[in-house]
Amino acid sequence: MRIGVVFPQTELGGDAGALRAYAQGVEELGYAHVMTFDHVLGADPDVHRGWDGPYDVHTTFHEPFVMFGYLAALTSLELVTSIIILPQRQTALVAKQAAEVDLLTGGRFRLGVGLGWNRVEFEALGQDFSTRGRRSEEQIALMRRLWTEQTVTFDGEFDRVTGAGLAPMPVQRPIPVWIGAQAPPSYRRAGRLADGWFPQMSPGPKLDEAKAMVEEAAAQAGRDPSTLGMEGRLAWRGDADEVAELAGRWRDSGATHIAIDTMRAGLATVDDHLAALASAADALGLRG
Repeated sequence: MRIGVVFPQTELGGDAGALRAYAQGVEELGYAHVMTFDHVLGADPDVHRGWDGPYDVHTTFHEPFVMFGYLAALTSLELVTSIIILPQRQTALVAKQAAEVDLLTGGRFRLGVGLGWNRVEFEALGQDFSTRGRRSEEQIALMRRLWTEQTVTFDGEFDRVTGAGLAPMPVQRPIPVWIGAQAPPSYRRAGRLADGWFPQMSPGPKLDEAKAMVEEAAAQAGRDPSTLGMEGRLAWRGDADEVAELAGRWRDSGATHIAIDTMRAGLATVDDHLAALASAADALGLRG
């Protein structure tokens, strides 16, 4: 089971120096990967009355692909999006950006995708919120062709490509696509299409139920469920022993990866986040 971290987007998002120090510190602690999640725009609560989303116009976010281009030159960590909101982005451009990150990292990249929840963001990016599930499935199919075929002709419901292709191609052909899932349609989509998935709950009956749906969908699609990866998250709340115990539960549940999330733990600086991750690394045996 590979162990990584969740970059604290909303707490260190505006400081390039903190980003560099964080990534290099994480690698020195023995973690295998860093993941980050995505919002292009935040909504203004003064305009959108009754706004109850977890993020707004004041919440900081690095753009994941640009951020990963920077980190590729600074570390040898695997870089993971968990997730980018695929259906609000142009398919061919995502394929190109992902291929570039894969090249810059020498194949140390996983593309985690999801559907999103913010209608305001979809409107601003010119995409239809109501068709995002169907569109994401078509996008995954098209991206895989763009990563493996020099020239592509594709005529879908949402995208059309006529005799065009990417150059240079990525190192991984195709790049692994993982799906963030928290509802039955997403579980089934992950089983049918994904190389792995990110559950949004802790080990227990709800995870068992979700995993069963993923595996059933994989089997029905003629795929081997045992080949799918699963990455869980562990929230840091100041107790390293608790992290080690939960990591064991994830391992027992069949997780191939886990990531330590230090957000929302009252940590004010990059040094605070790294100190927490150092305690977790010791509890998990990452430093010998």
